[in-house]
Amino acid sequence: MIASLRGRVESVRLDRAVIEAGGLGYEVLAAPNTLSSLRVGEETRLATMLVVREDSMTLYGFADADERAVFETVQTVSGVGPRLALAILAVHTPDQLRAAIAGEDLKALERVPGIGKKVASRLVLELKGKLGEGHAVPGAPVVLDDADEIVSALTQLGWPQRDSEAAVAAVGGGSTAERLRAALQYLAVGRG
Repeated sequence: MIASLRGRVESVRLDRAVIEAGGLGYEVLAAPNTLSSLRVGEETRLATMLVVREDSMTLYGFADADERAVFETVQTVSGVGPRLALAILAVHTPDQLRAAIAGEDLKALERVPGIGKKVASRLVLELKGKLGEGHAVPGAPVVLDDADEIVSALTQLGWPQRDSEAAVAAVGGGSTAERLRAALQYLAVGRG
């Protein structure tokens, strides 16, 4: 397994980045909150997991080892593969996911695209007590007070500064990942 990757950020897109390490460019799929921390031309380090399938090898990147551990653990649930696990991390931080599982908050889990009531119930049933303790008080939302960070993430993903600022102003509160996701949806609708 490729456990981590350190190198220079070559490019950042909506769902992936290319990181050059040792003369090779590694394409890494990651959640928006992880991608928003990357800056083209700068050195970075990501925790990673290589998923090998019959027809593909995909490298997934994470802000830290805790996020990678949650990614691996949620895939033990029947019907949850790497793409859905990444979608879960795009909507919930590891600590928010722990709180939703511990509190049996199906509505919070159903906010993830691709998760309905049945899969949410399965997640609660099969993951209770398996995600570790985390780093924050369970149930405490992570709210971003400085919208500049999200605007910066959107501009790094290629959106114009003015459009990024308008999108952030238009979306409500929530965690960094939730606000970034909502801003991305707002921008996608505006361009459609």
